[in-house]
Amino acid sequence: MRNNCARKRLVTRVLFLCTGNYYRSRFAEVLWNHREQETPSGWVADSRGLCLGLGLGNIGPISQHALRGLRARGIHLAEPIRAPQQAAADDFAASQRVVAMSAAEHRKMVLDLFPDWVDAVEYWDIDDVDLCAPEAALAKLDGRLRELRAELP
Repeated sequence: MRNNCARKRLVTRVLFLCTGNYYRSRFAEVLWNHREQETPSGWVADSRGLCLGLGLGNIGPISQHALRGLRARGIHLAEPIRAPQQAAADDFAASQRVVAMSAAEHRKMVLDLFPDWVDAVEYWDIDDVDLCAPEAALAKLDGRLRELRAELP
């Protein structure tokens, strides 16, 4: 016999990492959570930066590239938009999946800052604006997010 009582589904967390928590990881977090509202999977996204100090030239709380990419997908962020956040060990411990945007860029940062977590992180190949045009990088990231959502239980 089926129980008609509503059960609260446990939420699991995916953490997206990039250097400054300004562009790629923020785009991933917002797009993931938008899709989660449309089609719930039980996974919520968060994002953090590994070295916020490298983003001293960043203007505002989120990259204009990320905002344009989100708007192109019909997503508009409400104000106030949170500031970038620095990764901490607790963020790793609270996440069931951790994804860094670029192996070449972020593996060494994770190793230096969070050596116990370096092998638990999944490293993708989404390059920053100095190596890849934002439209191409965000399209690739969008595809990787779709693949990840499809493989999660």
